[in-house]
Amino acid sequence: MPRSRYGFLLPAIVLAAGLGGCELMAPKQAGEAGAPPLTPEQQAARDALPAPVRKITPQTPEVRAYRKTGARHIYAAYKTRIYKGKIPPLVYAVVTVETHLGASGEVEAVTFMRTPEHAPEVSLEIAELIRKASPLPPPPQTVGAHTYVETWLWDKSGRFQLDTLTLGQRSR
Repeated sequence: MPRSRYGFLLPAIVLAAGLGGCELMAPKQAGEAGAPPLTPEQQAARDALPAPVRKITPQTPEVRAYRKTGARHIYAAYKTRIYKGKIPPLVYAVVTVETHLGASGEVEAVTFMRTPEHAPEVSLEIAELIRKASPLPPPPQTVGAHTYVETWLWDKSGRFQLDTLTLGQRSR
């Protein structure tokens, strides 16, 4: 069967339609048309979030080991806030936090790599919990002052697990 000189158009049209549709499937961010509006309290919390600072420490074995030490310290400080067992399949918020530590474990700053657009108040509460838990155990001398990175898995109840010590997630 002879090919038409316009035979290349059909695949190009299909590709363009497919790529254009990707935008339609993307989740809506708060503030975008079609996204659920933030409450006044959530908007105030979102406006109060600090700007991210990128000063990540290389993830050496010592730094990775310190994540468990830091997570255990947070768990000890907030025993009643820890979600017991496996967390639900859909958590209310996932927040990735950078905690900038001094050589003696004092919290110098708290910034965020990932915050939930629908629940900015959670990020503010996490920052406050970290500051109140300061100082964390001193990092090993080989690590010294560094940025401790942790992901918080937050339930609607206000209880949480840290990714480093999570017990996993239920399937239902």
